[in-house]
Amino acid sequence: MDQKIERFYLRFFVKEFFYYNINNKEYKNMIKSSLYFSLSLFLCMNFVNAQSNLLESVKKNPKNALEMCNKFKEFNKRGISASSDEVVSYVSKKNNLSPINAEILSIYVIGIHCPKII
Repeated sequence: MDQKIERFYLRFFVKEFFYYNINNKEYKNMIKSSLYFSLSLFLCMNFVNAQSNLLESVKKNPKNALEMCNKFKEFNKRGISASSDEVVSYVSKKNNLSPINAEILSIYVIGIHCPKII
């Protein structure tokens, strides 16, 4: 008989606890905030990891970087800046990257291998 009463009270308290917390706005906002924070942290970590991979690829492949420098010089001769949409699109297509990562890669290449590029 005591076990039945204990189980009843246990079920009752568990139901009340979850019912109260699920219907409590503060609790919902706290869960939302923690989910948004977790998602943003995950995305930032991936972005930082992608940046470090791009930097490593520039350091490990100087031939590719010098090819890009020559292409940037060609663009500069035509009056096109290395940070223009046309150049970013070229780097993006050539290296199979998103436009943001292509811009970051071109900045790394210019900074390390060809600082005279505009």
